[in-house]
Amino acid sequence: MRSLRRRLLPLLTAAAAVGAVAVLVLVVLAARGAVTWMDALTLAAVAAVGALVCALGAGTVTLRRAVRDLQKEVEEHAHRVTEALGQNRVETVEVMEGVRGHITRARDTAVSEIGRGVRRAVEVQGRNDYEQQVAWTELRDHLGAGPFLPPLRGWAASPDVLRILVGHIERMRPGTVVECGSGSSSVWIGHALRRVGTGRLVALEHDARYAELSRAMVASHGLGDIVEIRHAPLVEIDPATVTVDGEERTTADRWYDTSALADLQGVGLVFVDGPPAATGLQARYPAVPRLLPHCTEDAVFVLDDADRPDERALGERWLAEYPELHRTEEAAEKGAHVFSRKSI
Repeated sequence: MRSLRRRLLPLLTAAAAVGAVAVLVLVVLAARGAVTWMDALTLAAVAAVGALVCALGAGTVTLRRAVRDLQKEVEEHAHRVTEALGQNRVETVEVMEGVRGHITRARDTAVSEIGRGVRRAVEVQGRNDYEQQVAWTELRDHLGAGPFLPPLRGWAASPDVLRILVGHIERMRPGTVVECGSGSSSVWIGHALRRVGTGRLVALEHDARYAELSRAMVASHGLGDIVEIRHAPLVEIDPATVTVDGEERTTADRWYDTSALADLQGVGLVFVDGPPAATGLQARYPAVPRLLPHCTEDAVFVLDDADRPDERALGERWLAEYPELHRTEEAAEKGAHVFSRKSI
């Protein structure tokens, strides 16, 4: 707009100058009598109109040029903006493609990792299921106890641990077996003792209601003369202080009422499968100090769930505090550690 004003100003100035000169000439001519004043005014008006028309024509031409130039500038600017936007769009698309590529690779990697993890878990679970089924079938066929045996695994002991126990029963033929805990495993151990024709099982159960259920299960399998479920509530004991991951912690302060052990002698096999882990830190540790005085020289302790850090730690305490003990780690679904005196 400023450029247009700069172009029109000289034209208007020139038109005004020409008009002024024409009027001055007409005034001089009228003053000398060459033309009348009326004619001079008329000619002056015509000259002014003519100058104005010329100025407007010239202005129109200039305006058209200015509009054309402006249009050209607008088009060039629009082209530059379009190119810039296009470049930005290309860059944006490239960035988005890069981001999309990263996301795709991350997704593929994550899916691949998850897939491998799932496959590994399925393979491990499948292998465990197969091995436990084999162990269960071998136990049932070996004991000849019939098809209606109580289920194992889960909260109960796994078949592979029961297979270890049955092996020790047949090798040692213990007079007394003690089980810390009770349930399905009590029935299987009872059948193993019946098969060898000697020994009895005393199972310690802290929960009175569960003790009744275990007794009913034992009775339903005709093992009441071999298996005794004793209600031994958890009572207070002196806890210990142990170091776990560099931090001092207090162990469980409850264990089975030892009055349930008072008449036990000649214990040859101990299956440590209780108290529950919720009782406290290293809740199963007291089994060795409380039961070892009731055991024979060749007694064996089988610790279930030995893959858990808590059970492994209390096993280390047993070895440290009772140097005569030796540990053997057996392959089992939940881990099984067998402790016996080194001289055996």
